[in-house]
Amino acid sequence: MFRTVCLFSLAIVLSPLGTAGAAGTAPATLLVNDSLSSPNQIVMVEARLMSRGPAVSAGLGGEPLELLVYGKVVATAVTGEDGTARLPFTPKAQGIIPVQVRVGESGRVAPTEGLGHLAIWERRNPIVAVELAALMDAPQTNKALSDARSKPEPEGTPLPDAADELGKLTQFYYRVMYVVPSASFGGDRFQASESSREWLKLHKFPAGYVLVVPGGEQAFGTAIDALHADGWKTVKTGIGRSKAFAEAFLQRRLAAVMVPEPAKGEAPRKAKVAKEWKEIRKKL
Repeated sequence: MFRTVCLFSLAIVLSPLGTAGAAGTAPATLLVNDSLSSPNQIVMVEARLMSRGPAVSAGLGGEPLELLVYGKVVATAVTGEDGTARLPFTPKAQGIIPVQVRVGESGRVAPTEGLGHLAIWERRNPIVAVELAALMDAPQTNKALSDARSKPEPEGTPLPDAADELGKLTQFYYRVMYVVPSASFGGDRFQASESSREWLKLHKFPAGYVLVVPGGEQAFGTAIDALHADGWKTVKTGIGRSKAFAEAFLQRRLAAVMVPEPAKGEAPRKAKVAKEWKEIRKKL
C-alpha cells in the first residue's frame, strides 16, 4: 500500500507542468498574412484564429494573440468576432523579416502559432510582381474544401529554372512580390497567403512578399493601383502566366512578360513572351 502511494505521488511530481491548465482547451489554427511597409513606418500584422476539428471551422473571437519578432513579444491584441486581429509593429531595418503570432494565455484555445513575413523595403527599391501561376507547370489547387481537416494547397510543380532565375533577378536588384488570387483557395486570403508561402519555401524560391488579390478580371489592376497610391510606384514590371495579369500592367503603360509561352492569340499585343524562365532576364 505504501509503495503504491509513493509511486502515485512520484507520477504527480513528474507530470509535465501546465497539463492541468491545458485541460479542456480546443485545438485551433492560426494563419498570418504577409505585410508590406518601409523602415520606421508602422506595419499592421493581420492574423486569424480559427477553430479546428471535424466541424466547419469558424473564427474564434475574444482570444489574446502575441506578435513575436526574432523571438521577442512586440505587440498584443485580442481577436474580433471573426477571429481576426491586427498587431502593430515598427521595423527599423529593411529586408524580409519572419514573424510569429501565437495564442496568449487562454482557457479555451490550446497553444498554437502561425508564421508570416514582413517585407520591409525602401519605396525606391524596384519591385517585380510575379504571378504565382507563372512559376508552376500546369498550376492547380486542391479544391477539397468540404473537409475541414484538409486545406487547399498549390499542387503544381515548379517550372524548370524558375527558382534559380528568380533568385538571380532578386540577388542584387529586384525585390519580389508574389501575386496570388484568393479564388484559387476558396476565397480565403489567409489560407492563400500561408499555402503559397509554404509552396515557395518548399521549392526554394527567394523570400518575398505574398500579395493576395480577390477574384475578378479587374483584381490585378486594382491591386497595382492601390500599391501606386500607397507610394509603391516602383512596381513597374510584371511576370505572369494569364492574359488578365499581363493586361493589367500594359493598360497602365507598365512592362509585362508572359511565361511560359501562351497559346497563339493569348498574349496581348505589347506583352513580351518568354518560352522558358531562362529567357526572362533578356526580356526585362
